[in-house]
Amino acid sequence: MTSCASYGRALLASAALTMAIALGGCDTDGTDFSARALKPLSPGMLAELERRNMPKDSPILVRLFKEEAEFEVWKQDTSGRFALLKTYPICRWSGELGPKVREGDRQAPEGFYAITPGQMNPNSHYYLAFNIGYPNTFDRAWGHTGSDLMVHGDCSSRGCYAMTDEQIGEIYALARESFFGGQRSFQVQAYPFHMTAANMARHRNNPNMPFWTMLKDGSDHFELTHLEPKVDVCEKRYVFDAQAIATPVPTGTLDAAAQNATLHFNPTGRCPAYQLAPELAAAVDEKRRRDEAEITELASRGTPMAPVRTGTDGGTNPAFLATYQPQQVRDSQGQIHTVVSRRPQGFLSALNTPPAPAAAETPTGSVTPVSTAAPPSGGSFGLAASDSKPAQPAQSGNLFTRLFRRGGDDKKSESAAPAPAPAPAAHGKPRPATVVAAKTPPKPKAEPEPAPPQEARATPPAPPSPPKVAASTENTLLIGAQPTVPVGSFDSRWSAIQ
Repeated sequence: MTSCASYGRALLASAALTMAIALGGCDTDGTDFSARALKPLSPGMLAELERRNMPKDSPILVRLFKEEAEFEVWKQDTSGRFALLKTYPICRWSGELGPKVREGDRQAPEGFYAITPGQMNPNSHYYLAFNIGYPNTFDRAWGHTGSDLMVHGDCSSRGCYAMTDEQIGEIYALARESFFGGQRSFQVQAYPFHMTAANMARHRNNPNMPFWTMLKDGSDHFELTHLEPKVDVCEKRYVFDAQAIATPVPTGTLDAAAQNATLHFNPTGRCPAYQLAPELAAAVDEKRRRDEAEITELASRGTPMAPVRTGTDGGTNPAFLATYQPQQVRDSQGQIHTVVSRRPQGFLSALNTPPAPAAAETPTGSVTPVSTAAPPSGGSFGLAASDSKPAQPAQSGNLFTRLFRRGGDDKKSESAAPAPAPAPAAHGKPRPATVVAAKTPPKPKAEPEPAPPQEARATPPAPPSPPKVAASTENTLLIGAQPTVPVGSFDSRWSAIQ
């Protein structure tokens, strides 16, 4: 059976590559995008997989962390559990910490997403890409809008998670092999930061805390089991690893089928009665108690609180700061962004002998340099709209595209999103650009499009806290009742829109 499956995968890949070569003459620039998508894993990665007892085609799982700008790939080993394979520094993400709420708000999504083969894009304008699947069931329950949010290459982001070309090439290949091995979809867990007690204490005053506490519950499930958590949505909240409650019935009766009843979740409706596996429920409760005690202790000792809003647009892992030379600028509306130098042609890795940085591109007539000094703590920067790339010629379809591509190209999310209306200025005229610690900007290599005007975002409404565990001898039964919310709490302020 294994040999037949391997033969089938090899035949499929061979047919796709042959078709790509045959259609290569249709590409006006001679670029064969399918060759990128079918590039095999490197000998070094194959050796690492063998050393870690991870079959090349075993399932994968991805975790993203905004504040640390880290992208983790976990892979199932021969024990059947997931282990961390590799951590990639994220080159760019945009927005502030917090969930994406509406089209054009520049927010990179947070939450739990499933990536199917149809969301893989070998014809991306940003080397390779996959659609993160925003909005998911939870996002739609809250009325959040947006489309074509990607993980892609080229270190350029306006709502996406951007990697280098070399990084996305390897990530894409790992996902491709997992699909060839039979994985129907892989899970992406997108977090604002590592969900530790210390980080929760630092952000304890953030209005997104109820939402993040819910995400932490899913993170705890994964970290305790190293198994992909089952994700459902009801009462506009995430529910993890829910099981139907088995009703004891006499063996052989018709009602015995109730023991295998399937739970039905309505994203906006009342949660059904469900339970967790007893061992998992006990472990999750114990971890929650420990973390809450640590958060309380840290808060009582006066642990400094992180700002709710940084005033910048997204972040970059510190590993890339020297290579990409970010420069903060202020546009005519007074909004601060960051323009980064464009990578040299053929550059693939910012970590392995990077070439000398190119001059930063500044939109002519639209922004004024603020400072070329080092960024604020944490390496967090914004990014102006000047990171757009020239569109590649339309590519002819091929077998790999038909298997692994569905929906619009990721270019839509980067350039076609409606720009927010600018804030009104005094006397009905835009405020002229001002210089703060100005320096002569580097001469641009090419004139990009001006940055779209930005609009101050209201703090997104956060969903209520996770459902409570009903009292029982084993503490494993969860009933879908509405939680009790103290008057004047953050949850109560948003109850009217639930």
